[in-house]
Amino acid sequence: MGSSSELGAAKPGSISAASVHDGVTSATAAQYGETQRGLSPRHVQLMAIGGSIGTGLFVGIGGVLIKAGPLSLVLGYLFWSLLFVWPCYLCVAEMAAYLPIKGSIFELAARFVDPAMGFAIGWTYFYASVMLVCVEYSAVATVMGYWDASVNSGVWIALAMVVCILLNVVAVKWYGEAEFIMASTKIIMLIGLLFITLITMCGGNPKGDAYGFRYWKEQNVMQSYHADGAEGRFLGWWKVVLYAGFTVAGPDMISLAMGEIQNPRRTIPRVAQLIFYRLLFFYVIGVFAVGIICSSRDPTLLAAIEDDLPGAAASPWVVGIINLGIGGLPDVVNAGILLSGWSCGNAYLYSASRTLYGLARDGQAPRFLMKCTKAGVPIYCVAVVSLLTCITFLVCSNSAVEVFYWFVDLTTTGLIATYLGMIFVFFGWHRARRAQGLNDADLPYVAPHTPWIAYVSAFIGTMAIVFVGFDTFKPWSTQGFITSYFCVPYSLICFFGWKWYKGTKWVKPEEADLISGKAEIDAECAKWEDGGLMENYRQEMASKPFFARLWLRMWS
Repeated sequence: MGSSSELGAAKPGSISAASVHDGVTSATAAQYGETQRGLSPRHVQLMAIGGSIGTGLFVGIGGVLIKAGPLSLVLGYLFWSLLFVWPCYLCVAEMAAYLPIKGSIFELAARFVDPAMGFAIGWTYFYASVMLVCVEYSAVATVMGYWDASVNSGVWIALAMVVCILLNVVAVKWYGEAEFIMASTKIIMLIGLLFITLITMCGGNPKGDAYGFRYWKEQNVMQSYHADGAEGRFLGWWKVVLYAGFTVAGPDMISLAMGEIQNPRRTIPRVAQLIFYRLLFFYVIGVFAVGIICSSRDPTLLAAIEDDLPGAAASPWVVGIINLGIGGLPDVVNAGILLSGWSCGNAYLYSASRTLYGLARDGQAPRFLMKCTKAGVPIYCVAVVSLLTCITFLVCSNSAVEVFYWFVDLTTTGLIATYLGMIFVFFGWHRARRAQGLNDADLPYVAPHTPWIAYVSAFIGTMAIVFVGFDTFKPWSTQGFITSYFCVPYSLICFFGWKWYKGTKWVKPEEADLISGKAEIDAECAKWEDGGLMENYRQEMASKPFFARLWLRMWS
């Protein structure tokens, strides 16, 4: 087997696969246009962590708090974030840093595993991301109902759709700026809530009540769910793990945006190196604070969830703040929750449209969807996704909160299945690079502790898929079973259907394509490095105020 430097070398008089691929790509780009690398490092950092901080972390978290208790909440998020999502991030980053192609992770799946795998992962994630857009649109409707329940929910959904569509049809640079601002605001609000929790638990509140860890000293620190004793406490913890599967996301953003990231060989490893700390701070510390400021047995919270009250009324943050006699803040928090819904809707409209674009590039969706504007926006993909998300108007004839949880269940399994698929793509990549002599020193980023962390992540993801609807069996819930497990047959049909229709074969490690598109990416990255990227960045930073520089340096 040749060394990595010999990979893809063509025989005299022959035409290499890479040159054919590049020629086809150039011809396609001339006909349809293509996406552009307009996302800066700070855009990507905020997209990776801020894009998934949505209404689930501020409102929906109350539902699992009352079912599982504060300790189970922390342990569940810690387990899912650090043993499933973090390894998935690292594995995706290793592949994406080496081949940050415009076809995203789905093209890599076709190269390293099986074209049917790329088709199945792509259409599974497309379905999940469309459902996520619906989740956030319906969340906007419920949040607005907190202020004025007399206005039909459809009005707020339409308004959310218009704003998100407008942000997705401009050049990706401006989409990135808008998402940076909205994600920054969400993060500032979350940090503010953490400080409020710290100050008030020490007695800094109108009542002078230094409540500390009072709610952790109660007997309900780990609630029993669906059973009694240790079994019930375990099931309560598992319910938290599954809910974390909905709220903790991010690897998808990196895998989809890698074709639009500036200087990806430098940017993607930087994101991967910092993601552990951000998962720990924003999610694990965040839910830890939720269990401090509000009791899982708080009668106001229990009543709000039982009565499907809209917006911040069912948020444990808001309930805790009201109990302490702090006025004015509930409206501020509700406004922040509204922005979170808008931001996540915007982010996942981007994800869904780029997924469809990647599938079209791979010949797994109609070719007309490859059409891009001069600004690099796959305009037909944005239009198709926007039409599909019109199903959110179901909230007009049903309870907005009820429909919200339908979409949550449909989304959770889709996201877990997608991330599990990414792990399997990594297995294919890892075997291929070993078989073809591509050493660690040849890679811009190597995920630590692989492949063992990938095995752990794959096992946990598989268990989550199998037992995602455990609470729909007793008592039996047809609606709950369908929304929980719909994605399983859907993904299997996508995989085996495409495999049968196209007659695809499993890719042998020694035959996996590790080079197509690499020469073009090498040239692009060389231009970023030689073009004074860092010098331009320093000049831009020097012109900004101190606090702006401080904030930007955190994310770049």
